[in-house]
Amino acid sequence: MLAARLHLGPERHLSLDEIPTPEPGPDHVLIKVEAAGVCLSDVHLIEGMLTPLFLQGDVVTLGHEVAGTVHALGPGVATAKVGDRVLLQAGEEREGRVFTRGVDYDGGWAEYTLARVDTLVPIPDDLPFEQACFIPDAVSTPWGAITATAAVRPGEPVGVWGVGGLGAHGVQLLRMMGAAPIIAVDPPPAARERALDFGADLAFDSADKDLRTQIFTATDGTGLAAAFDFAGVPAVREQAITCLGVEGRLVLVGLTDKPITITGGTAFSFFKQQLRGHYGSSAEHVRELVKLQRLHRVEFARSVSAVMPLADAQKAVHALESKQGNPIRIVLKP
Repeated sequence: MLAARLHLGPERHLSLDEIPTPEPGPDHVLIKVEAAGVCLSDVHLIEGMLTPLFLQGDVVTLGHEVAGTVHALGPGVATAKVGDRVLLQAGEEREGRVFTRGVDYDGGWAEYTLARVDTLVPIPDDLPFEQACFIPDAVSTPWGAITATAAVRPGEPVGVWGVGGLGAHGVQLLRMMGAAPIIAVDPPPAARERALDFGADLAFDSADKDLRTQIFTATDGTGLAAAFDFAGVPAVREQAITCLGVEGRLVLVGLTDKPITITGGTAFSFFKQQLRGHYGSSAEHVRELVKLQRLHRVEFARSVSAVMPLADAQKAVHALESKQGNPIRIVLKP
């Protein structure tokens, strides 16, 4: 089968390889991949900003956002059947550690992939694979950040910095949660327009020297109860902190290896503000989102920016990295 494989080591690179189709063992199934999302985390892995923690060996098939059909069952598997439409959780727990699909073990940038049966999440017939695949991570990560880490309540004013793959869904989900007002911050006009389309009440340019004043005016002088850094940019974090209100919390969702700086440390302490780190989501967050989609409370059709063949994985990575067409999610289809 064809697979997009990351080769680690001093000459780290992504290549399209022909490898044997895997055989499912006990408690596993073989998935025929129908769609797999391209995430900025994949770009970070290829560039070397992220490195697998638990990978055995130095080669891994990328892809942690995966949807498809059950193609074959391993010995003794009774909770799934051939033909089931499923998405795959982005990771699995082993002996108290979380292993990430497409990072610590082979993922879904391939024609087929293995999945432990307890990581399968059934999806409704009316949910296209191209929309289902990125619910784990691109949607569940902001959902977890909003509902669990930030614990946003209805009516709270919130700010979203970065309206890309995570932030666009963050705006959509905050709207559904009843946060108000929702203020998006992003330099490109196209990103700000998208934020408004997805449900933001206001959208500002981060380069505007009056940004803090605008945000406090829009929140009737209170500042933000919660701010989300979906960009992973140090300057974003410093700016967002200045826009927090009393007991406001800044949730760090976007990834960066740069230091965190709080220039107004006294004010940060005086107003009892907080920094909260966030990474990924729980299995329950994914199941909640599938239920919400099944009940048509959310929809992700607008999030599919492009569908490309698996053979064009390199082009898809470049398009995301260079932000060609201001993508939300590029999807690979074997």
